[in-house]
Amino acid sequence: MAIRYDKLIQKLTEGNYTSYTMKKTGLMGQSTYQAVMEGKGRLSQETIDRLCKEFNCQPGDLMEWVPDEEE
Repeated sequence: MAIRYDKLIQKLTEGNYTSYTMKKTGLMGQSTYQAVMEGKGRLSQETIDRLCKEFNCQPGDLMEWVPDEEE
C-alpha cells in the first residue's frame, strides 16, 4: 500500500511554499518537505493536522491511497 502526496505537492507549489517556509512556519521540517517532494516521505498525524489547518481542508485533499502494483 502506498500513500501519495501529489495533491499536497500541488498545493505547496501553487502557494510558493519552500523548505525554508515550511521550517519557518512550523508546518513540517525541511527534511520531511524534501522527502515528500521527492515522493519518498511520510507525514505524521501531527503534520497532517497542521497542514489541514493551514489549507483549511481534509486529509483526503492532501493525499490519496494507491494500491501496490502486482508484479
